[in-house]
Amino acid sequence: MRYRKNRKTGDLISEIGIGSSYMFQAGREEAVKALRHAYENGINYFDLAAGDGSTFPIYGEAFEGIRENVFFQIHFGADYSAGTYGWSLDLDTVKKSVKWQLEQLKTDYIDYGFIHCQDEDSDWETYKKNGIYDYILELRKQGIVRHIGLSSHTPSVIMKILDEADVDMLMFSINPAYEYGQGQYAYGAKEERKAVYERCEKEGIGITVMKPFSGGQLLDASLSPFGKALTPYQCMKYALDRPGVLCVLPGAQSTTEIDELLKYETCSEEELDYSVMAEYAPKDTYGKCVYCNHCKPCPMGIDVGLVNKYYDLAKAGDDMAAVHYRTLEKNASDCVGCGHCDERCPFHVHQSARMKEIASWFDDYE
Repeated sequence: MRYRKNRKTGDLISEIGIGSSYMFQAGREEAVKALRHAYENGINYFDLAAGDGSTFPIYGEAFEGIRENVFFQIHFGADYSAGTYGWSLDLDTVKKSVKWQLEQLKTDYIDYGFIHCQDEDSDWETYKKNGIYDYILELRKQGIVRHIGLSSHTPSVIMKILDEADVDMLMFSINPAYEYGQGQYAYGAKEERKAVYERCEKEGIGITVMKPFSGGQLLDASLSPFGKALTPYQCMKYALDRPGVLCVLPGAQSTTEIDELLKYETCSEEELDYSVMAEYAPKDTYGKCVYCNHCKPCPMGIDVGLVNKYYDLAKAGDDMAAVHYRTLEKNASDCVGCGHCDERCPFHVHQSARMKEIASWFDDYE
């Protein structure tokens, strides 16, 4: 298992985590076994926006005695008083729900306490007005909440809340369909979504990814909005290649499904290559690097995707990206203009010309 560091908190987080929306469907014994199997194979990050309240005692049993070795995302606004998932912005309801979740999880602290399900500006105003955000801050003072997170599908709302709240982790819906305006939660234009990634990377805010498969649609050609299927591993790689992303959170409910997710760690570059999405990307997105690295190998040894990523981040104001760029063994200035990358780029990026642009920009950058 590979791990990524949340720069704001110092936590080392497995790049594969587990979402809990349908974990309960396996039954308690199988679900406990699946969670322990995930942990034993290096997965240490778990999202508790569960589909049913019966999920919580499953987690409590699975991680009893090893709680300090895993991270829980717990959502302030998720309500299980009716048994199944509900959403409430009533402070008393939130307090009761959080207390109940902690009891069922057999824990007395929350790693990441999330400002939950903020998809409209009015949600955030109500959240503040009703005192829920202040409640999270108070629990952080007490040490019950260690870090604060934010869950949203909407880039404009995310930006507003990041301006006003002290957020250490963002949970955002990321997959190729949403990037190109296809699917139920495809909120925000591609450039708006990109701005969220770049801001999180710049400010050290980690991103955990919900809906990496667009609810399974991207894995089934008959359901995909593009009429073609991607593999789970292509979708996971796409999400993990976005700036700021630390961890993808696909759902699972059995050891078999956990093992299927774990195969990502041993996939070849060919198996992870998501450049096929260029076949259905809108034509107006052509000419923009998505860091897919389909252009590899560069004869000069340049990691073209990474060079592009650091350039985009540095232009967005991320000083650390410029530092990382300068420490690369090979960068844009090593390009000899052979055109190999131009011929291979499925998004029709003239990378050899872009290498000149990038090299010139960093020469002038101070």
